Amino acid sequence: MQAAVDEPSRPGAEASGSPAVVLLSGGLDSATLLAIARQQGFRCHALSFDYGQTHGAELAAARRVAAYFDVEHRVLTIPIGSLGGSALTDPSIPVPDEGGEGIPVTYVPARNTVFLALALAWAEVLRASAIFIGVNALDYSGYPDCRPEFVAAFQDLANLATKQAVEGAPVEILAPLVNMTKAEIIRRGTELGVDYSITVSCYQADPEGRACRRCDACRFRAQGFSQAGLADQTRYQA
Repeated sequence: MQAAVDEPSRPGAEASGSPAVVLLSGGLDSATLLAIARQQGFRCHALSFDYGQTHGAELAAARRVAAYFDVEHRVLTIPIGSLGGSALTDPSIPVPDEGGEGIPVTYVPARNTVFLALALAWAEVLRASAIFIGVNALDYSGYPDCRPEFVAAFQDLANLATKQAVEGAPVEILAPLVNMTKAEIIRRGTELGVDYSITVSCYQADPEGRACRRCDACRFRAQGFSQAGLADQTRYQA
């Protein structure tokens, strides 16, 4: 039996506070992240990447989420996918139905490091006070660049490497989802009016954005909705 929840309200007008860069993949976590940043009063600038991922469904979802929240959205093309080494960028490496032991082949080498570096550059241009990243260290696949230690280390780098920080106005790297379960993330996003039906989390979604049901991302997402006591809004392949 599903738990009763308040009907989510559609997000209101864009906040007029301090600028913030929000990394937006188009998935469940990043949509919630954007909702949290807006709720905290930041003027959000969403940033997505075409990094050579094997499907474009997540970028289409990112555009939908940015439009839904009515925020500025940029998509940067970067070549890290051409280096290979991941099932998300190399079609010859199959996406596993289960992650297995160790760091899975869906890990994209140095992806979050590159993403944060480019977000930091845009943040300096905007004179932003924060960068939001949706990494999670609980319901995740074991990626090393999703840990609190990684976020803290990049904060140290940002404090050393930027004109803005040297002049006394450092950019804060914020990861509000890092210690939340998937169910907690879904409940928080529902409270903030996130429409999860427009998001895509699947590692091998089809061109219409329908999920496979089998990969780690699908399993974590379905489990999250179940544990939150909410209907799964994911569109699945037949």
